[in-house]
Amino acid sequence: MAVRGRCSGAGECVADVELPDGRHLDHYLMRVRPVAVATVVNEADEALLLWRHRFITDTWGWELPAGGVEAGESPEEAAARELLEETGWRPGPLQHLLTVEPSNGLTDGRHHVYWSRTAQYVGPPQDDFESERREWMPLARVPELIANGEVPSASSVAALLLLRQLRLG
Repeated sequence: MAVRGRCSGAGECVADVELPDGRHLDHYLMRVRPVAVATVVNEADEALLLWRHRFITDTWGWELPAGGVEAGESPEEAAARELLEETGWRPGPLQHLLTVEPSNGLTDGRHHVYWSRTAQYVGPPQDDFESERREWMPLARVPELIANGEVPSASSVAALLLLRQLRLG
């Protein structure tokens, strides 16, 4: 695949894609940095979630704390940093849960999801502006929340469903 140089300042480009049969087509693509996602699941099988507004889609929903992986930072380090900044909880040892490509027909973005069984509350979140509230949500409620459209983030949906399966069977 060759990018023909038609890119916007936002990282959106038009690629010249050669299909296996030799035909060509133009296809939009966006290059983005990796995203780290994290949560804590406590002994009561509740996951720490954010209730937040996304201005791009003008929607509200439950999400796992997430953010871009900075230069020189591992996805695991970024996940721990984002969880602390957005919730005020410092995670215990993080475990890799999954890596997803939420829109691999349009972007090369990967979301690396981590979780911990323990966390320590250290105070109000540094980035409290990023969410209206933070709550411990029972994993048993995950299917209902997703079915009601209350978890719009693809990486949060995938992670919460897997965590529910791992913890509740």
